[in-house]
Amino acid sequence: MSYPHLPHPRPLSRASSLITALSMVLGALFGAAVGAAPSASAQSNGVGSTPAMGWSSWSYIRHDPTAANIEAQANALKSSGLSAAGYVYVNVDDFWYDCPGSQGPDVDAYGRWVTNTTSFPSSSSGENGIAVVADYVHSLGLKFGLYVTPGISDQAVSQNTPILGTSYTADEIADGTSEANYNCGGMQGIDYSKPGAQTFIDSWADEFASWGVDYLKLDGVGDSDVGDVQAWSAALAQSGRAIHFELSNSLDIANASTWAQYSNGWRTGGDIECYCGSDSSGNPQPLTDWGNVQGRFAQVAQWQPYGGPGAFNDYDSIEFGDGSTVDGLSTAEGQSQLGLWAMAASPLLLGIDLTKLNSTELADLTNTAVVAVDQDGVDARRIVSNVNQQAFAKTEPNGDVILGLFNYNGSASQTVTVSLAAAGITGSATATNVWTGASAGTLSGTYSVTLGAGASQLLKLVPVAATSGSTTYQAASSANTLAGGAATAGCNSCLGGQKVGYVGDGGTLTFNNVQASTAGNYEVQLTYLDGTSGIVGRSATITVNGTAVETLAFTPTGSFANPGTVTVSLPLKAGANTIELSDASAYAPDFAAATVPTAPTTSSTTYLAAASANTLAGGAVVQSCSACTGGEKVGFVGNGSGTLTFNGVSATNAGVYPVQVVYCDGTSGTTGRSATFTVNGVVVQTNVFTPTGGFSTPGTVTAYLPLKAGANTVEISNGSAYAPDFNAIVVNQ
Repeated sequence: MSYPHLPHPRPLSRASSLITALSMVLGALFGAAVGAAPSASAQSNGVGSTPAMGWSSWSYIRHDPTAANIEAQANALKSSGLSAAGYVYVNVDDFWYDCPGSQGPDVDAYGRWVTNTTSFPSSSSGENGIAVVADYVHSLGLKFGLYVTPGISDQAVSQNTPILGTSYTADEIADGTSEANYNCGGMQGIDYSKPGAQTFIDSWADEFASWGVDYLKLDGVGDSDVGDVQAWSAALAQSGRAIHFELSNSLDIANASTWAQYSNGWRTGGDIECYCGSDSSGNPQPLTDWGNVQGRFAQVAQWQPYGGPGAFNDYDSIEFGDGSTVDGLSTAEGQSQLGLWAMAASPLLLGIDLTKLNSTELADLTNTAVVAVDQDGVDARRIVSNVNQQAFAKTEPNGDVILGLFNYNGSASQTVTVSLAAAGITGSATATNVWTGASAGTLSGTYSVTLGAGASQLLKLVPVAATSGSTTYQAASSANTLAGGAATAGCNSCLGGQKVGYVGDGGTLTFNNVQASTAGNYEVQLTYLDGTSGIVGRSATITVNGTAVETLAFTPTGSFANPGTVTVSLPLKAGANTIELSDASAYAPDFAAATVPTAPTTSSTTYLAAASANTLAGGAVVQSCSACTGGEKVGFVGNGSGTLTFNGVSATNAGVYPVQVVYCDGTSGTTGRSATFTVNGVVVQTNVFTPTGGFSTPGTVTAYLPLKAGANTVEISNGSAYAPDFNAIVVNQ
């Protein structure tokens, strides 16, 4: 649970401030250096090596958790077979504690929240009511979770309660600022530089451990709560019990490495619940809708670099399993939610009423192959985002590739097409439908599937002697040329134990003697490291045989010790080639290797936007662009009437072709301009472009366009606003 996050700015603790200041100084001194960013080490508490699975009370029970209804859900988790499939946590969210009004939660003699004994009565022997339920959950072989928010209750401060085991009191550690608490309100911030502050959180964590808590959710966390996150992390570690530590909600991606260092997971956005109705008994119905699920696709793409074993991106509860009337998702939409979460290695915490499970959807939730995709702990990267077509891919430790194809549209069918090279398959692969276990044949080149509204498909691709058909060139090899400050450095997680840093800002890395069997476009995989915070990382210009081919913006990998990969199509000549990586004005990522397939996956033809064979209308004009191929581009496309039409675009056979669009978009922010592609008079798709950093800085995106055999026309337009400027399209076939 977490209503829209309420801002509550306050100073970090003195310790947190020192850590932040030190980080800023080190960043200023070494931000351009090899290994500049600190490694995002996951919380080390003995749990969370795989995404958590279980059930949480907020979506369905909401404000009314009781011992009886929590135990009923635990029973259903066990008897339904869900626990056997891995769903083991039974988590009580908000409203378990006593709230007298708006003056903050009731507290015990040491300032800690008091259990609502009406909802969770103590045992006859006096055992706390929460502990009683935890004992029952444990008796079923399950684990128990609880909920808390940052700070200390106003009641503890007003009563000046002592801090257990110390001579300090609540008013000595409270800082007087307001903290988020969605039930009672009345929580104050804690100054963690004050004696007794950490001890207070320790005593609370010890109490939770004594109750048998296995999972703790800290809700209402914002950037100003780093001190609370650190304190709770340390407190749980010293409690003597292995307790999963989860943060909520809408955490700041700029601080992803901090969340990963101190917790096992973090909510990337707001609540998945739609809060859009209830049944005749007042129970929430439906729980969510497709629109709320749609909002997660972009989050999965943005947060992909930051999740991993011990610390995972959390996209909120799975609202699938009670039938569409109750949970709000059709079977296809529910499968897509579960499939997207699995591709993203997200926690699978069910929000449904487990006592009213739909048998068909229960079978989906317990599908061992789909659960295994989630539990591999690998975050998938997005490889297709064409408004209504989405695709994600991830490579398993054994080299298999899991491919997820999704129809984002909730009302109409869509055909989703992907390049297998973009998914990581350089040759052919045998395909298996993950949901059904049925063979999908042997695939190569591109793959298309038509999906119903909100539907999806998961495929496991096993390469057929394809990955061996490549050559890997290590960046630190003595055969390469390093210039202008570029230097080798140790890298334990890199092939060969080394990488090259200080590329850019004048420094260059040149792979010499890169061999190609024949001339053509090769899908070259670059292994790089980028510890930049945020969504967009560093950039590098790729020059092949002396010609600048592309300037590529890299996705951050989490740290400068954590390798990631990106695949880029490069035109190589037969025989020896040079591939240079540079950045004239800033530092590029560090680089570990370039992997080149032994044969081109495609041949390509480049069509320049400014060519006289094309048609410009409605204000679209040719403009100079020194960084563009041919030195020109076409601007003023869109805004209603401006169109750019490529005439005579040739295809050998009819089919869907990967077309690389070279464009310039100086829009600020993370989302750029849009353009509609019309092929042979038929509107095919609308693409949203990623800003390139300037209207004279080229970038590329791949569009999948249906071409007929022979000559085709490809028109680019925007009916209501300006599109990006365009330099060229490259048709691969």
